[in-house]
Amino acid sequence: MCKEKTPILETRHLNKVFTAPDGRPLYANNDISLKFYEGETLGIAGESGCGKSTLVRDIFFRALKRELDECSDRPGEFASIGGDLKELRNVEFVDQNPIGKSSRSNPVTYIKAYDEIRKLWAEQPLAKQMGYTAGHFSFNSEGGRCEECKGEGTITVEMQFMADLVLECESCHGKRFKSDTLEVKFHDVNIYDVLEMTVNQAIEFFTGHGQKKIVKRLQPLQDVGLGYIKLGQSSSTLSGGENQRVKLAYYLSMEKADPTLFIFDEPTTGLHFHDIRKLLEAFDALIRRGHSIVIIEHNMDVVKCADHVIDLGPEGGDKGGYIVATGTPEEVAACAASYTGQFLKEKLQ
Repeated sequence: MCKEKTPILETRHLNKVFTAPDGRPLYANNDISLKFYEGETLGIAGESGCGKSTLVRDIFFRALKRELDECSDRPGEFASIGGDLKELRNVEFVDQNPIGKSSRSNPVTYIKAYDEIRKLWAEQPLAKQMGYTAGHFSFNSEGGRCEECKGEGTITVEMQFMADLVLECESCHGKRFKSDTLEVKFHDVNIYDVLEMTVNQAIEFFTGHGQKKIVKRLQPLQDVGLGYIKLGQSSSTLSGGENQRVKLAYYLSMEKADPTLFIFDEPTTGLHFHDIRKLLEAFDALIRRGHSIVIIEHNMDVVKCADHVIDLGPEGGDKGGYIVATGTPEEVAACAASYTGQFLKEKLQ
């Protein structure tokens, strides 16, 4: 249901044209208009190659970034973009790219939970006695980290004609910190032990010792179904879907965020049914906080939960790019010409 009579965003006659090798114009999106309301979830569905990502990323997202006076690549063609844009402060494209370029980046640093953990360890009696600050418990700066491996825990040996060898650091034995740093403990647990905990284990541990601030920071990771990953797990080992959910957890952890439009490109890729339910609960949490969501998705369990659905098609490639059906999930399911509607109808029964 629309919460406001005036849409926060309305676009008219969107087009994205590519040129075929023989010079023919290929329309990824052809004359598409849409309206979007505050606090709504918009589902973009359709066959692979029908222009979903092109519509949302290359036109919708880029044009909106420019309307909000932010830097963006040139969008596709459109006649107009309007609506009650003053109600929208930010737009975020939550993709599956890695959360950090450094091998030292990990989920607990990305959501800012590690700052609180380092402060806690710096407050321990032994840390104060040795003059340690929170920086000594960071593997990104000098002080308490192992300088042999620069806090990596491993040494990479470059091989000229073969794959590089990654060996455990002989100085810290993979523990990333100096032995003196590891002597500082909170209830018999040192900083390396914490980084080896899963999110679920860490929440249980810190809850048991009254560290509500840390638990509050970690909770969003559990809420998006990432309770099984380790706090110090390198971002390079996370899948695309896991990276996307870590980013979602970060936004959930922001208490006073401005009204934001979040765009997700196939967030259920590789997820179990249980994880999909967790993801939908996280989306609901964003909506309750006053945000709005656009989801590009094939999974009908997600599409059926959207407030409004746009089905692109009718097929992929040069036979796609048109709106086949639009409306509530029930209205799209009632459209005989919509392939998406046929599968959506089964889910709604």
